[in-house]
Amino acid sequence: MLAKEDEQYIKNHLSGWLAEQSLGRPPVVYEIELCERMVRVEEALKHQGDELKAQRELILKVLEQMDKRFLQVDKRFELMQAEMDKRFEQVDKRFEQVDKRFEQIHHEILQIHRDMRQLSMWGMGIFLSIGGLVIALFRVL
Repeated sequence: MLAKEDEQYIKNHLSGWLAEQSLGRPPVVYEIELCERMVRVEEALKHQGDELKAQRELILKVLEQMDKRFLQVDKRFELMQAEMDKRFEQVDKRFEQVDKRFEQIHHEILQIHRDMRQLSMWGMGIFLSIGGLVIALFRVL
């Protein structure tokens, strides 16, 4: 594989190459960079927290508006229900009036039927009386 001379050359120059590529930084620089990154992450988290609070407030406002709308819809339904109840009561009153009128007509028809029966009995009685008188007159004559 690699010769010992090559390995030694790589070991001697590796730290220089890494420093050139800024991968092998001294620990103090790396700590400062880590601190800066942590500060940026903390600021981003704080910003996200603020955004979440704003979203929560917006959601609460939307929920309040929805509650108000639901209350309005409930009131409308209650009004409609009251109107329908009133109309049904009116229809019930009309049906009661119609029922009374039908009962009245029924009694009138029954009375007419009784009157006709009585008239037919009177008519039959008069017819039989006249028939009897005619027969009696024929016998006498």
